[in-house]
Amino acid sequence: MTDSNERTTGSRKPALLALADGTTFRGLAFGAEGEANGEVVFNTAMSGYQEILTDPSYEGQMVAMTYPEIGNVGVNAEDVEAGKPYVRGFIVREYWPEPSNWRAQQSLGDYMAKHGIVGIECIDTRALVRHLRTAGAQQAIISTIELDETKLVARAKELPSLEGQDLASLVSCRDAYDWSEGGWDLVKGYVKRDDAKHFVVAYDFGLKRNILRNLVDAGCRVRVVPAHTPAKDVLAMRPDGVFLSNGPGDPDAVAYAKTEVGNLIGEVPLFGICLGHQILGLALGGKTYKLKFGHHGANQPVKDLATGKVEITSQNHGFAVDTDSLRGTAVLTHVNLNDDTVEGLRHERLPLFSVQYHPEASPGPRESAYLFKRFVDLIERERK
Repeated sequence: MTDSNERTTGSRKPALLALADGTTFRGLAFGAEGEANGEVVFNTAMSGYQEILTDPSYEGQMVAMTYPEIGNVGVNAEDVEAGKPYVRGFIVREYWPEPSNWRAQQSLGDYMAKHGIVGIECIDTRALVRHLRTAGAQQAIISTIELDETKLVARAKELPSLEGQDLASLVSCRDAYDWSEGGWDLVKGYVKRDDAKHFVVAYDFGLKRNILRNLVDAGCRVRVVPAHTPAKDVLAMRPDGVFLSNGPGDPDAVAYAKTEVGNLIGEVPLFGICLGHQILGLALGGKTYKLKFGHHGANQPVKDLATGKVEITSQNHGFAVDTDSLRGTAVLTHVNLNDDTVEGLRHERLPLFSVQYHPEASPGPRESAYLFKRFVDLIERERK
């Protein structure tokens, strides 16, 4: 057990974080009161907590931030990646309740309380991260109600693993919709565009809005469709290309997507990111596996094997494609320099490619944004 730091509780509620392996951390509550459960992962980004909270890829997970002070810039209506937060619980070293930023419209704690997200602060997040790196990401519970460690650990042990869970169905849109909003302007905010040259259908497995904005800025008119949409319905729309989005959970559990993406291969140019990359790998006959603690952050080094260049990338995933399972079918294009895992694939002959990381960033560096132009270039080559 690790106790809270020297800050006094005053009238604030105590909170307890209990991991399935018996490790516990006592701290103070912020955000909503009550309980939250999910797989605990850590994110190494120094900024962008609002984008992290609203990334649908975090469905089923609780996030611990390695940066020590969180909340300084507050929350605003523009920096969201979906219509609501998806993080189950939030874990920080020190929460700052009084934001100081010209764009702030609400404090982080009030935002979390509004959306029912339980948070815990005043714990040693460095100790937690070191433990997760050794023991692996695992199920846990944050509670402001049950403060008995033995009881809470016992309940955490009963929580199911993310393996085998189709979480994409929980976060995908229910109906198709069109998107025309491009990037952000300091004066105008997000700008709608009507100069699209290409029509792209985007599968929503847990889609981030900044991906759509990048597609629009690259010259695409975008229609978003639910995760279960049959390939024949997509092809009937006569798209110039199909995009496969990010999303949460186990790619093997999204069997319907593997089937439909398989039916699209060779019919239309394809570009996949994160879960979309994994699903494309499965559709090509490959395999995926769960990483020990995943990649979550805005500072992961990735090498482009074609150019030799190294990109610093934004990442959020707990599964990876097995490179050996696609030998002779797909070409490895990018690798993670921290652990040599697969970060990108392309086909030798067919018009498709994918990356495991997030070229749209939000939060994170923009070094990989060229991939959206690469997709458009692929579309134009196929149209000739």
